[in-house]
Amino acid sequence: MDNITIKDIIKVTGGRLLCGDENKIIKEFSIDSRTGNEDSIFVPIIGERVDAHRFIDSALEKNGATFTQEHDQAESDKPWIRVDDTLEAMQKVGTYYRDQMNLPVIAVTGSVGKTTTREMIAKALSADLRVYQTQGNQNSQVGVPLTLSHMTKEDQVAVLEIGMSERGQIEKLTTMIRPNIAVVTVIGVSHIAQLKTQENICLEKMDIVKGLQEGGKVFLNGDDPYLKRYRGKLPFETYFYGLDEGCDYRAEHINTKHGSTSFDFCYEDRKIPVTLEVMGDHYVRNALVALGIAHQMGLDPAAAAGQLKHFHGQRQRMIPGGACYLIDDTYNASPDSMRASLRVLSTMDGISGRRIAVLADMLELGENEGSYHYEIGRYIAGEHIDEVYVYGDLSLEILRGITDHTDQIKTRHFPDRESLTSFLLDYVKKDDIVLLKGSNGMKLSEVSQAIQSKE
Repeated sequence: MDNITIKDIIKVTGGRLLCGDENKIIKEFSIDSRTGNEDSIFVPIIGERVDAHRFIDSALEKNGATFTQEHDQAESDKPWIRVDDTLEAMQKVGTYYRDQMNLPVIAVTGSVGKTTTREMIAKALSADLRVYQTQGNQNSQVGVPLTLSHMTKEDQVAVLEIGMSERGQIEKLTTMIRPNIAVVTVIGVSHIAQLKTQENICLEKMDIVKGLQEGGKVFLNGDDPYLKRYRGKLPFETYFYGLDEGCDYRAEHINTKHGSTSFDFCYEDRKIPVTLEVMGDHYVRNALVALGIAHQMGLDPAAAAGQLKHFHGQRQRMIPGGACYLIDDTYNASPDSMRASLRVLSTMDGISGRRIAVLADMLELGENEGSYHYEIGRYIAGEHIDEVYVYGDLSLEILRGITDHTDQIKTRHFPDRESLTSFLLDYVKKDDIVLLKGSNGMKLSEVSQAIQSKE
């Protein structure tokens, strides 16, 4: 943050200075008592397990100031600011600082693909602009104000990711960042345990438009059945992207080969060839919205497409050679992302060996978790996949979905990750292509590491 003083923070938060210099300049937040510096203010957040107020004294050994909602007096040469709610205070300061930044903000949300879409948009716009984007996964009620605080006057555009875990959070975050452009990627079933239905998830994600500034624009995935319903229904310029012919920004002639994807980016009466060093239709859609935003911002889509050729996905890693050709997509899993990765495995060209899917449970899907896994099995039955190996109790439903619809795919369930790993190390061959996919809590990344170590 630039030129934000304790006095400004008190005014924005409605807080009260208990001690210290009101003219002291604050440049950043700290939410960890072990980090910070003389220019940062410690934010003691009350969590489910720990109340960070207990760490204020140790935090002030590094930090230059602190919030508190549990003290009415303090004696220190460093500023203590009494507020009603420390998290809300940080959010108010983040909103205030965002208002000082005269730059366009693009906000991205959705059940699947937020991070990759955000990264692709940032990459495309970097052809002409200095881009600031969300660091890591700071897309929450805590992460967004931290993200906002690190924008600088040198940045020309910001691409920010916003997430949720319960109803009402998207509206709060979008009101905080006041975007000029809003993007919704996919309406899936992540957090359906909290929101109960996909319709409710869609309503929550579409709350992103509530924070749009006047003259703002909306980009929606035109292939998503829930999002395409908003055609002509929003009081903002709305653009659809996807593979459907009715999309404003669409892809034609998609070809996946040797670890890359090529297609024609089509809009108005123009076609621009695009090559991505990643595989899958989901990456194509991410690229489409990135290029569409570049076009709407008056930038050269061809130059933006040139930047995307250098994009490398952080979530899905292609590891050729060695024990086998490995698709490591072990970061997380939902039904939508599972189908996308399986589609990559099924359609990849130039494979002489077996197409093997190694899958684990998708977690946090609520009361219908069994049926979501069964539907993945049914989907696999219609794809070009030779063998499926799974572990986890829920993954048994994947196998049931397969065997109920085909007897052409070899399947096996393993009681634990160790036995699965041991089997694969002896079984896979150099010409095989192996997809590893499951929720992060299932730790399939350890299987990936073991296979890579064999190389």
